[in-house]
Amino acid sequence: MDYGEILVTGGTGFLGRHVARALVARGYLPRLLVRVGSESRIPEDIRSACRVTLGDVTDPESVENAVQGTSAIVHLAGIVREFPGKGITFDRVHVKATRNAVKAARRWEISRFVHVSALGARPGAPGAFFDSKGRGEEIVRNSDLRWTVFRPSAIFGRGDRFIDTLVRVLGRSPVAAVPGDGRVRFQPVFVEDVAFGIADAVSRPPTEGRSFDIGGPESFSLDELMDTVAQALGRRVAKVHVPLPLLRSVVPFLSRFERFPISPEEIEILAADSICESGPYWSDIRRTPLSLQNYLAGFTRGRSGRRADIAGGDAGRTGEGHAPGTPKGVEPPSRKAA
Repeated sequence: MDYGEILVTGGTGFLGRHVARALVARGYLPRLLVRVGSESRIPEDIRSACRVTLGDVTDPESVENAVQGTSAIVHLAGIVREFPGKGITFDRVHVKATRNAVKAARRWEISRFVHVSALGARPGAPGAFFDSKGRGEEIVRNSDLRWTVFRPSAIFGRGDRFIDTLVRVLGRSPVAAVPGDGRVRFQPVFVEDVAFGIADAVSRPPTEGRSFDIGGPESFSLDELMDTVAQALGRRVAKVHVPLPLLRSVVPFLSRFERFPISPEEIEILAADSICESGPYWSDIRRTPLSLQNYLAGFTRGRSGRRADIAGGDAGRTGEGHAPGTPKGVEPPSRKAA
């Protein structure tokens, strides 16, 4: 089944860039819906292989303009940190934007809809992140579209907000703060493996009407995860466990400063187990997911103080006209068709 051009929301994000590349590798033409001013975040290899439409996923008209002429939607837009003063909230991005995308799909008779949520998401879950992600899922599940939902655990890869943050912290300090008792468990999954599954699902009818919890081949407690990263860096790090009640009282104030590295909601994300059984899924799509241990092995090559390249790709694994004044490959915002 040839889906041709596919609308991708959240295409400038960490996961979105990898999904765009995975779609291109399968012969699709991704159309990225990108906020004005964010065009510079698109790597050149993606810009040259995709079409870019300027707009805002929280604006219904933008989504309807962007979706016209496409034959499927891959909805990735999401945040882990709110900036209410800028109108960036979990409700707007995870719920309203999802509703906009589903309505636009219905209006333009685009039945294929791939949605990315998060492991642990459900309506009414503790914490605004998991609750809003769950409500977004509910909108998709209750639609009459041919939907597929992906619910990944913590995603890692170059430039992520999780493992890369640990690398930076553990690489420069002999002491590291650990939220809570360090026992919460994660099942980190490599970004290219998640992107492969999403792109693969677009034209796989057996994935329709199903949700997939996705984790990597290993699970770690937060303490074990920090020890694993430290070992890969060739360092010994002392962990100081910070009680969650203390963090919950201090972080809301400090997170008002955008440079502060963690938000109140990220505290809640780090306090919730994120593990699942996903072996049958990887077997079904004939994909061997990259382990965090193998990913981090790149750090052991050379100890000069510079980061070695990590997991440069999928080698050895199965798988896979512009307006004047507008950057090449970027479409200007248009008005909704009458």
